Amino acid sequence: MKSNWKRNILVYIIIMLAVVLLFSFFIPGTSEPKEVPLSQVIKMSQNNEITKIVVDDSAILVTTVDGRQLRTAIGKLTIVDLQELGLKLPEGGFEIKRSGGINWGNLLLNLLPIVVFGLLLFFLFRQARGANNQAMNFGRSRARLLAPNRVNVTFADVAGVEEAKQDLQEVVEFLKSREKFQALGARIPKGVLLVGPPGTGKTLLARAVAGEANVPFFSISGSEFVEMFVGVGASRVRDLFDQAKRNTPCIVFIDEIDAVGRQRGAGLGGSHDEREQTLNQILVEMDGFDTNTNVVVIAATNRPDILDPALLRPGRFDRRVILDLPDINGRLAILKVHTRGKPLEKDVDLELIAKATVGFSGADLANVVNEAAILAARRNKKTIGVKEFEESIDRVIAGPERKSRKISPKEKEIVAYHEAGHALVARVLPDADPVHKISIVARGMSLGLTKQLPAEDRYLLTRSQARAMVCTLLAGNAAEELVFSEVSSGSADDIKRATAMARRMVTDLGMSPVLGPRTFGDKQELIFLGREISEQRDYGEKIADLIDREINNVIWEAHETARRILIRNRAKLHKLAARLMARETLEGEELEKVFNELGLTRPKPRVKKTTVPEPVRPLVEGEPVPQPKTAPGVPRLVPEQSPAGSD
Repeated sequence: MKSNWKRNILVYIIIMLAVVLLFSFFIPGTSEPKEVPLSQVIKMSQNNEITKIVVDDSAILVTTVDGRQLRTAIGKLTIVDLQELGLKLPEGGFEIKRSGGINWGNLLLNLLPIVVFGLLLFFLFRQARGANNQAMNFGRSRARLLAPNRVNVTFADVAGVEEAKQDLQEVVEFLKSREKFQALGARIPKGVLLVGPPGTGKTLLARAVAGEANVPFFSISGSEFVEMFVGVGASRVRDLFDQAKRNTPCIVFIDEIDAVGRQRGAGLGGSHDEREQTLNQILVEMDGFDTNTNVVVIAATNRPDILDPALLRPGRFDRRVILDLPDINGRLAILKVHTRGKPLEKDVDLELIAKATVGFSGADLANVVNEAAILAARRNKKTIGVKEFEESIDRVIAGPERKSRKISPKEKEIVAYHEAGHALVARVLPDADPVHKISIVARGMSLGLTKQLPAEDRYLLTRSQARAMVCTLLAGNAAEELVFSEVSSGSADDIKRATAMARRMVTDLGMSPVLGPRTFGDKQELIFLGREISEQRDYGEKIADLIDREINNVIWEAHETARRILIRNRAKLHKLAARLMARETLEGEELEKVFNELGLTRPKPRVKKTTVPEPVRPLVEGEPVPQPKTAPGVPRLVPEQSPAGSD
């Protein structure tokens, strides 16, 4: 529990003691007057020893010259009777006080300890009741219920996933009129699993289903089920589905279900792991729905490969809806949704923006539009223009510009030749993606930018395209080496990406003519951790050596290809770098004009003849490992078998 009620009790006791001490210090104490006979009071008044007399209903309170207070009972005697008995009244010191009301001051003073003690008991009981309520509510579901009138998202607000909307439209029709399906003997899927990369609109689509069906919508994250206490997750699952049954028809949406839906038996806690008990309860609740219960469970994940098979079988999540990255038509539709109601300039062409955002998800496109609007407001503009959209795309890809970063002229020259090398090689290679922008303005963590975008959406990667990609990545390093006879640390990220692509070509994509169409390495991961921690080697040492040589061969061949291209176009490289240092940024029509002036026309992709490489026969024990074929003049990182004693 978040609050310690024992600690609060101690605080209340300290507060009560402090109040009592304050009253004892700041409220003057009142001593009771001394009781004396009436005859003594009369004698003292005759001797002028009394300065004040207060006559009450049944007593006299007198104040003597020395400040003492005396009291005597008079019964039913009146002031006239007292004067007849010889009582002398002091001048200006006589007062008749009748008790016709309540002395609130004395009453509050007397009741103050009781009030403080009562408040203390009240807070103690309230704290104890709150602790009991927290203990009782700990197993309650934390799902957020959205009433039908609060879900204002519909299918019109979701674009770029037309097939997914069509699949979920059946769920909406069932929730609205299930009789149509039951008349044909059909049943609606009990669970719908939304699968797709981050940012593709899984959560938005689930809300749109609830908005279209106009039914209650329970939303909860998978991580909200499990706590450190045993049994809490299963209890929350039971409570969630109990609430759903009481609000039928409704939708239960579990976001990031892979937090509790991972395969059982693979966790660090064994078979009694709390997460597995939560998953077991979900399985039971989903399969325990009777046919008359209109509850549809929608879950979202971007890791369907790690979910438990029992969760994906028919009767539970028996329909899988795929949400992929949008194509050009989808991106155009998404841009239209997010620019709805925003003032755009007349020259803004959303189709061109859609072509320039290949590989962007729906969330990325929403961020592009939002960043463009922020840039327009920063520039005190009333409309959003093309410049704002172009800059927002670069911000999403590489981060914001850092024009305030001061770099030396020498480093600026190195960056210019580095980026010019990327652009020139990408322009010459027929299988490389077209260059759309070159910049030496620092952006994000990089000192420069060369932006390449494919001419159209691509779903396959050929060997020639992969090699062109590695060659373009290493072109910056080759340009530095060619011009300055040394390399800088600016190529670190390019080398890392080129090495990763070369390894993927050899070990995953089967693009090695020597090793053939085979994958190497069985990557294992702990399902509970969800992170790849090891790779099981399903090959021997000789093949491992051959894999290293093939990866090195791909890298060195690409580096040598880039180097030869730059040597043949050395003068054009100098002119392009000089133009880049003068302008800092070249893009669009200006960049195309520079390429044409330098005579760098983009070649058409070559149609290559299909060649079948020699098959790789099994290695015999004691046989030397075959060497991969390399281009002339390409150095080898791993030398061939050398004679003994040679360097």
